[in-house]
Amino acid sequence: MRFTKDMSIFEALEADPGARDVFESHGMACCLCIGAQTESIEAGAILHQVDAESVVAELNGLPGEGV
Repeated sequence: MRFTKDMSIFEALEADPGARDVFESHGMACCLCIGAQTESIEAGAILHQVDAESVVAELNGLPGEGV
């Protein structure tokens, strides 16, 4: 599975537990946000003024099974 900026934050968190650390390193407290279930990674990144492509690149670099 590859992470994309169009997938929901919740989907990313389910795919790989390491996604939480990636989001938090960018100031995105997505695990605590109710919008994470439907909000895309890109929408969350925009909301937090973060580059979505950087977040996705880090997610795709995770060594976990979800990638």
